[in-house]
Amino acid sequence: MRIGILALQGAFIEHKKMLESLGTECVELRQASDIKDLDGLVLPGGESTVQGKLLHELHMFEKIKELIQNGLPTLATCAGLILLSEEISNDENVYFGTLPVCVKRNAYGRQLGSFRKSALIKELGNFDMTFIRAPYIEDAKYTEILSQVDGKTVAVRYKNQIGLAFHPELGDDTRIHEKFLELI
Repeated sequence: MRIGILALQGAFIEHKKMLESLGTECVELRQASDIKDLDGLVLPGGESTVQGKLLHELHMFEKIKELIQNGLPTLATCAGLILLSEEISNDENVYFGTLPVCVKRNAYGRQLGSFRKSALIKELGNFDMTFIRAPYIEDAKYTEILSQVDGKTVAVRYKNQIGLAFHPELGDDTRIHEKFLELI
């Protein structure tokens, strides 16, 4: 099993370490030629605006979007969730637009608004979540809601895509990454 991890900016190395601890081969996607023979894709947290810009500049955008649309299992966290979303309520940009949700960027505030919370995730039980300048999902349309925190949707699944507003890679709990690998 070979997982591509977008490695242009953000928290990609933590995803890589977690997936490798589960026995998975990972490749860092830094240029268009890296995007080949993938069984899954991780879009990490970071700065969605920067990631979106670099995806276009490095001619990776269309290739990755096509793979997601064609069913490549995709795990997106924080900024990755924003990249997948078909609408961003407080930003006119739309990136891949493959996940039928509307998100709000920096919904909990800036860096000082970062926090940890334990909440239930469907099929997994209680999970410790780390939110860093996190979005939340305002409208989940046709997606399966996996988790809510304080009445806000923070995790969804739609076909081959899992979108999370938090960072599971920053803890020791591998259950979300295991669930992602089950999609493959």
